[in-house]
Amino acid sequence: MQEKQKIKVEKPTDTGKRGEEIACDYLLNKGYKILKRNFHFGKLGELDIVAEKDDCLVFVEVKLQTTDNFGDSRFWITPAKQKKLKKTAEGYIYTKKIQNKSCRFDAIFIDLRYNPPLINHIENAF
Repeated sequence: MQEKQKIKVEKPTDTGKRGEEIACDYLLNKGYKILKRNFHFGKLGELDIVAEKDDCLVFVEVKLQTTDNFGDSRFWITPAKQKKLKKTAEGYIYTKKIQNKSCRFDAIFIDLRYNPPLINHIENAF
């Protein structure tokens, strides 16, 4: 009788964490300071990464692509998602009592189908 081998399937949350690690490493190498990861403000949503560079607060949405099944990842940040991210960013600014600081929203798209992963960083994405 043959033994069955268990295949380890990565959970979506594990894949997401790995993508955020890749994005943080990328940002650190580009001179960004990581202020917070996975910031939640009530039920509005989550900010994947809050960073700072050149006295600018940068809210970063990370998107991963592992298959061709869902189309181009650049279209995954819908207007509704953008609205939630902006409201959550307002919550971050409010809770940290930040005043008179410029901010922007970036997107980092990571394609895990390649080794090393392909990274596309779009500043002022929305």
